Amino acid sequence: MSKVFFSYSHRDENMRDELEVHLSMLKRQGLIETWHDRRIDAGSDIDKSIAKSMEDADVILLLVSPYFLASNYCYEIEMERALNRHQAKSATVIPIILEPCDWMDAPFGKLMATPTDGKPISKFSNIHEAFLDVVTSIKRVIKNKNNERPHHENTVTTKQEDTTPTTVKRSSNLRLKKSFSDLDKDNFQKEGFVYMRNYFEESLKELRNRNSFINFSISDSSNECFSVVVYVNGDERSSCTIRIGAMNRFINGITYSNTKNGSENSFNEQLTVDNDGYSLFFKSLGMSYHFTSNKQASELSAEGAAELYWTMLITPLQ
Repeated sequence: MSKVFFSYSHRDENMRDELEVHLSMLKRQGLIETWHDRRIDAGSDIDKSIAKSMEDADVILLLVSPYFLASNYCYEIEMERALNRHQAKSATVIPIILEPCDWMDAPFGKLMATPTDGKPISKFSNIHEAFLDVVTSIKRVIKNKNNERPHHENTVTTKQEDTTPTTVKRSSNLRLKKSFSDLDKDNFQKEGFVYMRNYFEESLKELRNRNSFINFSISDSSNECFSVVVYVNGDERSSCTIRIGAMNRFINGITYSNTKNGSENSFNEQLTVDNDGYSLFFKSLGMSYHFTSNKQASELSAEGAAELYWTMLITPLQ
């Protein structure tokens, strides 16, 4: 059995919990046991507990995000020791990219990261697809390690080994439902709106680069609203207005109007913030059902929400 160590920022605890859920099958198969600092018992020396667990680990997962890179403990202590062990071939380090950040210039930037091509998990429209990619990579490493491990390592050969006290195990199934405040939901919505604004601008630029007859304009009437017009050979062909509402308004969420001058009270689709007790996500009102399947219109990440509205804008051009 391989021991897997999580190195992460506590700001990314929800993502760590989600990853541990996706590792359940490897645990059931007896291939891995996992450890992170939330396993430290009260009264224990935190630094010593972490150091010992890192030394015992066969695989060290770096859960990379802006918060990970900004954490002195993660970056200067855990990551440095992890890379030393990786270089000595006593453990394997796997960077897992949670969020967009400047990770490629970090000391672990030359290691093969997961998901594939280092695409951040948060940019997948379905994060379960991203975590499956991650788990597949971890599984491959674990199985390679098991094939390389001599058979006698798993065999009791001496009386001393027979009588050595075993470590008491505990379940990894410790994730509990939590409540999300209005502030949590409001911040999630605002971050999603900013992401969507940037997503549209980059998509429009690429659309124009690929098609010489395309031009566009994107304008911000406020920090809570932007409008887009797409021109084909100089003629207006598709447009929209995307607006964010406050959580306490009658019309909240992020709305989409298929005109460049869409009013606050008229829209063609609405995305509201919802949760399943574990994480926040966007949920479509369903007015644009002909653009997506039911699966695509529920439990959307920021990228999934942006892609839904982008599909509504670009469909008239296609």
